[in-house]
Amino acid sequence: MEECTEEAVQAMLPQVSQQRREQALRFRHVFGRFCCLKSWLMLSAMHIGEMEFLYNEHGKPYIEGGPFFSISHCKEAIAVALDDQPIGIDIESIRRFDPELVTRTMSPSEQALIAASDHPERAFIRLWTQKEAVLKAEGTGISSFDQLCSALDNPSYTLDTHESEGYIYTVAYK
Repeated sequence: MEECTEEAVQAMLPQVSQQRREQALRFRHVFGRFCCLKSWLMLSAMHIGEMEFLYNEHGKPYIEGGPFFSISHCKEAIAVALDDQPIGIDIESIRRFDPELVTRTMSPSEQALIAASDHPERAFIRLWTQKEAVLKAEGTGISSFDQLCSALDNPSYTLDTHESEGYIYTVAYK
């Protein structure tokens, strides 16, 4: 990913719609502005046509008439997924985690899986990205810890999870 600087943000602003410029400039920090703009440019490179975002009742953006898309970003990575069916994507860097977060967001069987893993930080991030990708595909996002605990109970999505260069990402799709 190119360098996240105010100069990069200023260079991207003229390349996006007025709606996206306004949205990006609402972010207080350069990182948020950069990711907002860069992810839109990535999405527009994948989709030919006018893209004005609308928002569902949970705040998830969508394009009137499709296609379906999902965007995620973390420390130094941005991921964009595009499909003709509902889709969700989440990317996270592999890092230490708070054991209390495991208790609050994972089911008992998932907690046991993490505890038994030789690499618990990877096991946690893997499950976290799966949960968040499903919730994004459903269009709800994260609204509660209970919702996170049960997100993988009856998934109606196929989950593709991958690890690359210190990141784990999951795509949830029909």
